[in-house]
Amino acid sequence: MSRVCELTGKGPMSGNTVSHANNKTRRRFLPNLNEVTLISDVLGQSFQLRVSAAALRTVDHRGGLDAFLAKAKDDELSRDALRIKKEIEKATAAA
Repeated sequence: MSRVCELTGKGPMSGNTVSHANNKTRRRFLPNLNEVTLISDVLGQSFQLRVSAAALRTVDHRGGLDAFLAKAKDDELSRDALRIKKEIEKATAAA
């Protein structure tokens, strides 16, 4: 399982650990990923996604999964999230 957020595409970054003596050692910065269950209001269905903590705050800020996916760019979303977005768009167009 890759360490990539399914909603924002945020993944591992690399950088340096710098000691007090200014020695630099390469390290990886991993995103804070959590397995969460998000509910779509339009579909009335819950989805289990692997999401970063920052993305989870953004989902709450925008007013839920449906509003977040409506504004999200397709190239940042995972295959599952893109499938959910298309289902939501189809359901709102039919209603």
